[in-house]
Amino acid sequence: MQSLWFTLLSCIAFMVLVGYIAYRKTRGTTSGSDGYFLAGRGLSGGFIAGSLLLTNLSAEQLVGLNGQAFRTNLSNMAWEVTAGVAVVLMGLYLLPKYLNMSITTLPEFLSKRFDEGVRRYTVVLFMVGYVLVTIPSMLYSGALAVLKLFDVPNILNITYTQSIWVVIWGIGIIGAVYAIFGGLKAVAVSDTINGVGLLIIGALVPILGLIALGNGAFLDGVKTITTTNPEKLNAIGGPEDSVPFGTIFTGLIIANMFYWATNQYVIQRTLGAQSLKEGQKGVIFSGFFKLLIPIFMMVPGVIAFHLYGGDLKSVDLAYPTLVMNVLPSYLSGFFLAVLLGAVLSSYNSLLNSASTMFALDIYKPAMKKDATDEQLITASKWFGSIIAIVTFFVSPMLMYAPNGLWDLIRKFTGFFNIPIVAVVLIGILSKRVPALAAKVAIIFHVVAYYFMVWGTEQIFGLPLNIHFIHIYGILFVAEVAIMFGIAYYKPQEKAYIFPKASKVNMTPWKYSVPAGILLIASICETYLIFSPLGVAYAEGMISPSFLPATGALAVVTLIAFAAATKSWERKYGHAVRRTKDAVKEKGREVGGQRGARPQVNYISEKDV
Repeated sequence: MQSLWFTLLSCIAFMVLVGYIAYRKTRGTTSGSDGYFLAGRGLSGGFIAGSLLLTNLSAEQLVGLNGQAFRTNLSNMAWEVTAGVAVVLMGLYLLPKYLNMSITTLPEFLSKRFDEGVRRYTVVLFMVGYVLVTIPSMLYSGALAVLKLFDVPNILNITYTQSIWVVIWGIGIIGAVYAIFGGLKAVAVSDTINGVGLLIIGALVPILGLIALGNGAFLDGVKTITTTNPEKLNAIGGPEDSVPFGTIFTGLIIANMFYWATNQYVIQRTLGAQSLKEGQKGVIFSGFFKLLIPIFMMVPGVIAFHLYGGDLKSVDLAYPTLVMNVLPSYLSGFFLAVLLGAVLSSYNSLLNSASTMFALDIYKPAMKKDATDEQLITASKWFGSIIAIVTFFVSPMLMYAPNGLWDLIRKFTGFFNIPIVAVVLIGILSKRVPALAAKVAIIFHVVAYYFMVWGTEQIFGLPLNIHFIHIYGILFVAEVAIMFGIAYYKPQEKAYIFPKASKVNMTPWKYSVPAGILLIASICETYLIFSPLGVAYAEGMISPSFLPATGALAVVTLIAFAAATKSWERKYGHAVRRTKDAVKEKGREVGGQRGARPQVNYISEKDV
């Protein structure tokens, strides 16, 4: 009991510290709509990267990915590692367009590019996905993780069902306070601090696990997992794995494009960037963090396989069991706080984005067009509170769902992720695709996706036997063809011209392209490491071909890196130097005034 109280008190102390820091950082910054919804367009790259990291990571991944590694191999890392491709496309191509238009929500862009009808279609897709699937699953998976790590029913002397309700409501209320009353900046600040904690814990668990596996010797543990059952470390999924390697090049890349480039609750952080440079830093840095996922969220599952074999009742107990056995008791409270932080981050980010879309895409355009900033924030808080309460009741119901719940949830997201990314990309890439085309594509997708995944078997008894990730890719291509086909016969009367109304400095980060090249190369290297050429080599620790392959990749990367850096210097170097000279000149003019800060205009489009 004494250790339990220590765990709870240390957890509460860390969470109070996070809340206090978030309060101090956000005090007086949420009075206007930009301040509340976009953190005053003042987020730095560090805050964006930290918030993106923790928004993306949740208890479901900590428990679920390690469970999958325990059960099979590392093929599921494709969902995480290959996100870097979408991150690069977001940072280099889409983010400059988003910031140049000064939009607050993605549906706002679609209303400008197409019409209000397309805006409403996408808001409905987002809301249904958030309220009925994503938010409840976040809360429920978080509750399961807490229950697996701590014996809540015995601690509180209540039933398992009652424990689910108590933990869900506890997590939900805390997350709602951050999201509803603090706005985006409070979410970003708390996410960043919790993200640092997650990195610390994420590194400690596999290190301590390998020490335990090696009977006190870290290197002996490494040798064991690389030479005994090395196929567990193979990320090249076969046809029987849940993520076959071929799906990476079809639907998986499209699913990642949705999540990292068009999903409101993710891109809202980047829309709050203080400049394009900081936004690109945050987005691309988050891609590098994703490369740590195999180490943090899958290797512990492999270690658990070697330590416990077939002794666990459920694969989902792999990570909680390892944590309980190897993590020192004095860190248990810190771990619980970080675990709750990961759950809270995903939850409050979703809640904040749903509230933002309601206020700016439903309330203002359809209910009160002349709404003031104060009225928008009030409407957002009321809607957020209602959504929170609804999800508190929906989430516990997931315990009564049939087996295969998580796979079902993953499949269900296919109803809204593919049509949204298809419509957004075509809206950006084309100038004459009409609103009708976007609406037809959305309706077509919802119907076609149901039939291809479930309908043909349920209605006609004829299963298609096509992996649902491949169906993502098939329908994406079909919807793009539909939109261009309609545009061919009935194009938009006037070509759309993207507005240039940026509110922040639009000078790109000097190392955005080189960093993107390095990120793509790092993804390739990660797959080399976790493949039969690397640590999954059947006849030793690594194959003789691993080092030559890595060397060749390094040479190609260095050449591309150098070329990209020189290209940036040719395009922007003169403008940056001219701006610095202007700063110095202004500084001399106001140099005698105490506390005076020189004001200069940002680099203009004609400069770059």
